[in-house]
Amino acid sequence: MALPLLPGASFDRNLGKEKFHKSQLWGYCNNVAMLVGEDKSGIGGEPLPGQKLKPKYSAFPREIGSDAPAWVAFDKQVLSFDAYFEEEVPDKNQELYRIRHCKIYFYLEDDTIQVVEPQVKNSGITQGTIVRRHRIPLPPPNEDQFYTVDHFNINIEVILYARRYRIIDCDQFTKNFLRKMGVRLNPPVCRPDDPYTKERQKIMDNMKPLRPYERLDTLRQFLEYDGHVLRFFCVWDDTESMFRDPRELVLHYYLSDDTIEIKEMVPVNSGRDAVPLFLKRNKLPKYAPTGLYQPGTITNRTVLNVFGELVGNKGRYILDNRKTGAVHQEFYKDCDLTTGAVINVWGRKIVLCDCDEFTKEYYRTKYGIMDFTPVPYKAPPLPKPEKKFPPYTGFGSEEDSLCSCLGLLPKHPQKDFKKFMEKDRNGLESNILRFLAKLITDSPIDKERKFIISYFLSDDTISVFEPMRRNTGILGGKFLERGRIKKPGQELFKSEPSEYFKAQNLFVGARVCFHGHNFLLVDADEYAFNYMEKHANEFSMADISVILKKLKDIAEPRSREVKQMFAATDPDHTKVIEYDPFRNLIVNITDGALSEHEIMTLGRYYSMRDDSEMDVHFLLAVAQEQLKKKSFENFGQLSAVLVYNDREKHGVLPHEMCRTICKSFRLPLSDDLLQALLTMFEDGHEQVEYKKLLEGLNWRENQIPAFQTIKVPLKYEDDWSGQLPSLPVKKIKYLTLLEDLFGQEE
Repeated sequence: MALPLLPGASFDRNLGKEKFHKSQLWGYCNNVAMLVGEDKSGIGGEPLPGQKLKPKYSAFPREIGSDAPAWVAFDKQVLSFDAYFEEEVPDKNQELYRIRHCKIYFYLEDDTIQVVEPQVKNSGITQGTIVRRHRIPLPPPNEDQFYTVDHFNINIEVILYARRYRIIDCDQFTKNFLRKMGVRLNPPVCRPDDPYTKERQKIMDNMKPLRPYERLDTLRQFLEYDGHVLRFFCVWDDTESMFRDPRELVLHYYLSDDTIEIKEMVPVNSGRDAVPLFLKRNKLPKYAPTGLYQPGTITNRTVLNVFGELVGNKGRYILDNRKTGAVHQEFYKDCDLTTGAVINVWGRKIVLCDCDEFTKEYYRTKYGIMDFTPVPYKAPPLPKPEKKFPPYTGFGSEEDSLCSCLGLLPKHPQKDFKKFMEKDRNGLESNILRFLAKLITDSPIDKERKFIISYFLSDDTISVFEPMRRNTGILGGKFLERGRIKKPGQELFKSEPSEYFKAQNLFVGARVCFHGHNFLLVDADEYAFNYMEKHANEFSMADISVILKKLKDIAEPRSREVKQMFAATDPDHTKVIEYDPFRNLIVNITDGALSEHEIMTLGRYYSMRDDSEMDVHFLLAVAQEQLKKKSFENFGQLSAVLVYNDREKHGVLPHEMCRTICKSFRLPLSDDLLQALLTMFEDGHEQVEYKKLLEGLNWRENQIPAFQTIKVPLKYEDDWSGQLPSLPVKKIKYLTLLEDLFGQEE
C-alpha cells in the first residue's frame, strides 16, 4: 500500500525512506506562504519523519555564567591538544606507515579549529599548518553540525576531513577549563614513536666514524664577543735602526677569535710611508725559548702509522686522539695584555703603555684589575716659541701694520662688532660719557678755556670740543678729532701694542694728557654719572660699596671726632647739610684720599632729590615731534579703543594694557620713550590716566611750544655745553651716612 507523501517530501526508492528537501519546506505566516527552513516541525509540534530538530538551549542551565558574548568572554583563549595520526606509505619497503605528531588548537571565541605539525629537521616532509583555522563539520551522518568543545577529551579519536587524529594529552590550561565544564578527563597516553625514525636513529647511533672527529666550537665565543675589540696604545723603541726613533702603534685585540692587529701611527711630515697595517690580523704566537719553529712542525692534526714498515713500503695511517708528540704553541691571550706589559711581536719588543675606557672596563669586570697607570713614552713637548712681531713702522695704525705680519695676504683689522652693537646709540641711550675739562697751564688766557671731552663706548674713541665764548678772542669748535688716544710715555716704534685711554681712566678729578695737552676733568653730565653708577662693577670710582669701605677704614679710628664735625656743621639739627660743606668735611677727614668723583658719588647717593626730575613737557615735546614727522593723526580711534577697554569707566587702565594698545596702533615712538610717558601719567596704583596721555600726545589740538625753547635736563642732552646741571645735588642726609659708617647709636 503506497503511503501518501507529506508536503515538501520526496520518496527515495533506493533508500526506502522519505527524504526531505530543505528548500521545499514551506509554511504560512499571516496567511502568507513563505519558506520556514528545516526547523519547521510537523502537526502538533512533532518532528517529521527523518527530521532532526536542534535543541533550543544548550546543555547548561540558563542564567549561569557571564552575559558577555563568546568573542568577548573567550577572547585569546585557546585549548591545545597533543595528537598524532598514522599516514600510510605504500611506495616504500622500509616503512608501511608513518606516525606524525601534531597540535590541535581549539579557539573558544568562535569554535574554530586549527591543526599544526611542528617542524622536524631533515624530515623531508612539508610540515606546518595541516588544517587552517575554521569551523570543521562532524563526520557523516552528522555533517550538518560542527565540532564544539564537548567533542574533545584525552585518549579519544577525532575525525577531521576523513583523517583520524588520536589525542594523547593537553596542556594545563586546557585541563583546568575542561574540568570546570564538568568533563571527566581520561588519563593521558604515551606518545608513540615512528618505527622508521626509531630504526634510523638506531642505525645512526651504531655508526662510528673511521677517523676520530675533533670539533672546536668557536661559535659561542663569536656570538658573545663579536664586535668587541680591546685597544692598547703601545710603542716600539726602534733604537737599532738608522734614525733611532720610537714608533707609536695601536694594538687591536679581537675577542671574537683571539686575533691581534697592529697599526702604526705615522706622524705628519715624518718622512715615513703610511702603510695600512704594521701586523696583519692573526693569532700572535708567543716567542719560544728555542726560537721559531720550522715549517710543518706545528700541524692541526697528528697521525699514526699503524703498521710501520712491516708491509712493504705501504703504511696505514689513522688520526691520533692523544696527539702523541704534537708540538703545542701558545698564543697571546687577553690575560697577557696589560698596561706596562712587554710583548714579542716576531722579534720586536713592544711596550703596552695605555688603553681606552672600554678595555679598562673589560679588565675590571673580568679580571678585577683596577690599576691602569699609563706608561709615559712621549717626551715632554718643547716650549712653544714666543711669536715676536717686528716693531711698528709708523705707517697707518698699529693694528693695520700688525695684520700685515699675520699672513701673506694682509687683511683689514677686525672691529669688535658685538661691542659696537651693544654700546651704539639706541633711543635715548647715547652711550657717550661727557666730561667738562680745563687746561692745566700757567697761561692766564688758557686757564679760562673749557672743553667737553666725549668718550664713545661703542669703539673707545675720544673727541674734544671747545664751546664758543664771546669776547675771548678764541675761536671755539672741534679741538680734537674723534679717535683712539694713546696714553703718554710710551715708545712709538715698538713690537708690543700700545695702551689707549679707556672709560675707566676718565672720571671727575682725573688728569689726562691728550697729544701733549694736559686736561683736568672737573665735572660730568648726568648721563655719565648715571651710567657709571649703573655699571659700578666696571667703574670703581662710582661703586658706593667700595667708597664706603675706603671711607670707613679712614674714619673709623676717630668716629667720635667725625660725628662732632658733622654736628657742628648742622647747628639747627635739620639732619641735612649743603653739598659744599659736606665736600669740605670729606676732604678734611680723608686728607685727599678720595677723588672728586668719589665724593660726588657719595653726595649723590645720600642726597635729597626731587622726585620730578624728568620734565614731562620735554618728553611730550619729543613725542609730538616724532608723531608730527610720521604724520600720525589717528588719535580718535586710539581714544575709542582705550575707552572701550576701560570697562569700569574710571579713566585709568593698567600700564601693560596701555602699552599693548599703543603698539597695536603702531605708534611711531621708541619703546623707551613710550615707557617713560606711561610712567609719567601713572597714578599711585600703577594705573595710567590715558585721557591726559592722549591730550599731551595730540599735536593737532594741544601743541607744545617749539622743541628748541624747552629747557632740557642734562640726562637727555646730546649737545652739552658744560654748564652746571639744572638739578644739582643740594642737600645731603649725613645721619644716614654716619649710620652706614659707624652703625646706629643706641
